[in-house]
Amino acid sequence: EFTNILKKGDFPSEKIRPYYESFREPILGWLNEMGEKVVWQEWEVTPEIHNVENKIHFITPLTIGEEKATLCFSFEIENAQWYFQHLEAITIRLDKLTSLPVSKFPDLTEQKKAKMREEKRVADQVRLFNFLSKEKGEQFAFNWFKDGNGYALAARAWVPFFPLSKAFILFFCWEMSNLNGNEVTLEKLTDEEALVRMKPLYFIHYHEAAHLKQKISFQNYQKIFETIWQDRAEKARWALDIKYAGDECLFYFKNN
Repeated sequence: EFTNILKKGDFPSEKIRPYYESFREPILGWLNEMGEKVVWQEWEVTPEIHNVENKIHFITPLTIGEEKATLCFSFEIENAQWYFQHLEAITIRLDKLTSLPVSKFPDLTEQKKAKMREEKRVADQVRLFNFLSKEKGEQFAFNWFKDGNGYALAARAWVPFFPLSKAFILFFCWEMSNLNGNEVTLEKLTDEEALVRMKPLYFIHYHEAAHLKQKISFQNYQKIFETIWQDRAEKARWALDIKYAGDECLFYFKNN
């Protein structure tokens, strides 16, 4: 029944019981979009089924658009009726734990863990921005995220092999790639200029996590990002110009 409704492309709102009411509209959007992009032959495969209290979770690998992922579809059951509750692309297989005591736990790919870290960081950031905007005004909130002096110190201390300007660029690339899991390419680095190409999870997360759009406008979300990097670049003696091309950001640094 769920699949047949999904194929029609107009999922009824009354068949959704989200964890939080604010998720209703994003879930409707996901389901209607999914109905247009899925490979229906894949739905013929029997999924994993997990019954937990009055909920049923179906875990199955699916291709949506050009991406393949293992998804968890969660339903709530009441009076023999089902209600869609949640769709999740990250499932931590803690059901696979061995007998206790145990000190090693089922892991995820580095890519998924990077997305989880970014999701938590962004949630904290947006919550703080909204609180400060309400209490002190938007400009105060934006200024709060300026941490350029500390970032420059980190570059000096952790990459002591170069002058500050070069150490900053190299640390920036290392951190955003190795620590935060972004796709980063350093294309040019001289004493006068640098060019870094990056696919920030920051923006990917905004477009994928529909609930974020209810909490912050894209304009303010992007401005937080630019405020942070403009201040960091300035404190490392660079003038920065950020250009956007699809899901990529191009960071052009000029000697300041």
